[in-house]
Amino acid sequence: MARDDYAPDLSHLGQPLSVGDALARALRRTRDTFSPRCPYRVGDTVIGDDPFSGRREGVVVWRDRRSVGVKTTYGVFFFDHRLVRLLD
Repeated sequence: MARDDYAPDLSHLGQPLSVGDALARALRRTRDTFSPRCPYRVGDTVIGDDPFSGRREGVVVWRDRRSVGVKTTYGVFFFDHRLVRLLD
């Protein structure tokens, strides 16, 4: 049986990488390029307004593509980036 559906992957020291896996990685990178990103940076002073945890103001200490961690005097709260705005 021939292994025509595998291409050599030099980044993993010769471990075989299937063509389907390579296409899935490329598709994931392309999809992530167009997904929403968090506009805030670590160190920004923000206000997070969440219906469950209330309104908190603090400093961004953690960020991801869609969420931010805001450090307040009461601890760190995680918000969706759409519920956070910069402090005036």
